[in-house]
Amino acid sequence: MDFGHFFVTKRNYTSTQFTSFLLTGVPGLEDFQIWISIPFSFMYLLAVIGNGLVIAVVAHDRSLHEPMYLFLTMLALNDVLLCTVTVPKMLFIFWQGPSLSTFAACLTQMFFLHALFLSESAILLAMAFDRYVAIYAPLHYATLLTGSLIGKVGLALVARSVVVVIPGVLLILRLHFCRSNVIHHTYCENMGIAKLACNSFTLNSIYGLTAALLTTGLDCILISLSYWLILRTVFQLPSREARKKSFGTCGAHICVILIFYTLAFFSFFTHRFGHHVPRHALILLANLYLLVPPTMNPIVYGVKTKEIRIRVLALGT
Repeated sequence: MDFGHFFVTKRNYTSTQFTSFLLTGVPGLEDFQIWISIPFSFMYLLAVIGNGLVIAVVAHDRSLHEPMYLFLTMLALNDVLLCTVTVPKMLFIFWQGPSLSTFAACLTQMFFLHALFLSESAILLAMAFDRYVAIYAPLHYATLLTGSLIGKVGLALVARSVVVVIPGVLLILRLHFCRSNVIHHTYCENMGIAKLACNSFTLNSIYGLTAALLTTGLDCILISLSYWLILRTVFQLPSREARKKSFGTCGAHICVILIFYTLAFFSFFTHRFGHHVPRHALILLANLYLLVPPTMNPIVYGVKTKEIRIRVLALGT
C-alpha cells in the first residue's frame, strides 16, 4: 500500500509536517481483525439498541420524568455518543485495513472521545448524589432535585468536559509531527498522537495525568464516599422491604460504576506503567473500556430497575 507524500526520510524529517495520521488497528493481530470485529459489532449494536430503548421509554412515559430516570437518560445518550465516536472507525479498520485520518479529523475524534468520557464519569457522580438524597433525605427529595436543577447539572457536566479537554487539544496543536504519522491504534487519543511529536510532549503528559486525576479520579472518590454513606443509611432502615428496594436500586448503580471505573483505570495505568504488557492487549483493552460500559449499562438497568424493565417489555406486546 502506497501512502505517497505522507512518508519522509530521516534526512529531512525536521522540515516536514504531517497533515494526516495512519491508524493501523491492533498491532500484531492484523490477520485476526476481521474475526475480532464480530463481537465488537455485536456489542456496538447492543449498546445502541439498548440505550436507545432506555431513552425512548423515559421520553415517552411522563411518569418516569424524575431525577433518577432523567440522569439515566443522560447516561444512555452519552453512552451512544461515546461508542459511536470510536467504534464505526474501528470496524472500518478491521474490515478494510489501515485508514488515513486527517489531522483535523483526528483532533475532533480526540476531543469528543475525552469529553464524552469525562461526561460519563460526571453523570455517574450525579446519579450517586441523586441516590444519596433519595435515601438520606427522602422527604426533601422532590424539592431539592427539581427539573430546573437537573437541567443546570446537565449543562455543568458538558461545560466541565469542554473546559478540561480544550487545553489538551491546544497542547497537541503546539507539537510538530515529522518523524512518523503511524498510530498503532484504532482511534485517535491524546497520548497516542503526542508520542509522534518531534518536540517534547512532557507538558501534554503532565496535563493529561493531572486532568484525569482531578476529574475522573475525584469523581470516583466522591462516588465511593456517597455510596458508603448510602449503604450506612440503608442498613439503618427499620423496614426490611425498604432495605431490599434501596439495595436493588443502588445495586444497579454500583454494578455500572464498578464496570466503568475498573476498566478505565486499569487501561489508564497499564498504558502509562505497564511496559511489559503486550501492545495488542493494551489496544484491545482501550477499545473494551469504551464499549463494555455502554453495552452493559442498559442490560444492568433493565434487569435491576423494575420500572424500566416493565416498560421495555411492554413495547414488545
